[in-house]
Amino acid sequence: MLSAGRELPELVVAAEKTAGELGFGKSSRPEVGRLLAAVAASKPNGVIAESGTGVGVGTAWLHSGLGAGARLVTVERDAEPARRAAELFAEDERVQVLHGDWRLLEQHAPFDVFFCDGGGKRDDPQRVVDLLAVGGVLVLDDFTPSAEWPPRFGGEVDELRVYYLTHPALRAAEVLTTPGSSALLAVRQG
Repeated sequence: MLSAGRELPELVVAAEKTAGELGFGKSSRPEVGRLLAAVAASKPNGVIAESGTGVGVGTAWLHSGLGAGARLVTVERDAEPARRAAELFAEDERVQVLHGDWRLLEQHAPFDVFFCDGGGKRDDPQRVVDLLAVGGVLVLDDFTPSAEWPPRFGGEVDELRVYYLTHPALRAAEVLTTPGSSALLAVRQG
């Protein structure tokens, strides 16, 4: 399968197939996936985390950049998607799929990379920042680009985006992933 002129990693294809079978429409786009793979590859011995596993599409992208000395822990609150994702990664001991609340990740922190795609992003952003190691990279997607400062969404100031972009412990930037979507990348400072 091709995406923007590149072959998709095998596990991404398998996860996308599962998403189709289950009618799961909230998986990571290939543009975000390539970003996740690059960020994971930047921490070859790191602890990588994801909240909001879904059926494992984003997890598969993170896995495609996973170094031999790294480990990946991901959590999904819904039982069937978590079970299907766990099956997908069952042969790789570096990957652990948890079923439950995103706060289960706390016992595996601090993280060198944290793709916060589910719980935490909106309901407890300070806790999300606290789970990062110094030098850890936070990835948040599903934003709508804004040419204004402060950034706006739906005619209102996007307080969540402002929170992460101006947090004193983070050095953050917004990156276009498609013409109509963006992601935030933030590095935890000492």
